[in-house]
Amino acid sequence: MQNTLRTLGPAESKVILSLREEGRSLVHTPDIMAILGPDMSENTARKVIRNLVRKGWLSRIVGGRYMLLPPEHGPENLGENNVLALAAGAAEPSYIGWWSAAAYHGFTTQKPMTVFVAVTRQKPARTIEGTDVRFIKVASRRFFGFENYDIYGRTVPVSSPVKTLADCLDRPDLAGGPAELTRITHAALGEIDPQALLDAVLVMKSRAAMQRLGFLSDLVGRPLPVEFRTALRAAIPKSYRAYFGRKERRDGDIGYVTAWGLYVHARLTDLLAEVPRIRAKEAPSC
Repeated sequence: MQNTLRTLGPAESKVILSLREEGRSLVHTPDIMAILGPDMSENTARKVIRNLVRKGWLSRIVGGRYMLLPPEHGPENLGENNVLALAAGAAEPSYIGWWSAAAYHGFTTQKPMTVFVAVTRQKPARTIEGTDVRFIKVASRRFFGFENYDIYGRTVPVSSPVKTLADCLDRPDLAGGPAELTRITHAALGEIDPQALLDAVLVMKSRAAMQRLGFLSDLVGRPLPVEFRTALRAAIPKSYRAYFGRKERRDGDIGYVTAWGLYVHARLTDLLAEVPRIRAKEAPSC
């Protein structure tokens, strides 16, 4: 029977104790080499790192970047199953966003198969601990609105409820598509501050997000207060047009929504299919 207990040699103990004393959970290869000191050769230091990974003290995220699995994880080598923490730790700065954040905040009951991570520099998609992770490059003016949350004992940056909805409105393709975004909008609007939401979409300067917000808030029966609705509409140029749904229109689609200058290439029943307590016949006229 294979021994799964986590043991430590002298050099390995030095690394783990030093990281614990410094309160670090994310570590890079040069940091570990610095702990081991200049008297240890690079090859030997890398062997120590490999042993720490093999024994379950470090979890490799991406090349040269590791997450510490502290003694509190127990004596057995069970690995790290906190995928959100691993995904966020793969790049700095970063935050968990879009559909992944919506699921975390309880705006949907769906569990996305992909973790979406906002970054400032483009990175290729990866598979981490069996989960697909996509890194989405975000412009500096849109890289805001995230907070540190405690997720299974790990500190993980996740977009706030307000910023989560704003990001999803900006990129429905990263929020599960039109019907899922409709469900997310319905749930989020029941919890968040409309002023904070208005401020977020205005700072992002995403006209399409503004139009989708106006349309979907009406559609799900949670219209914005009059003053916010007026401010939102004033921020959208009268000649600006955006799309929501499929690339091309089909018979039965909602079509052009004059109030928001939005072409909706989706059916009303499809958009409302996942929204609790709302049926097409109850929805406000578009």
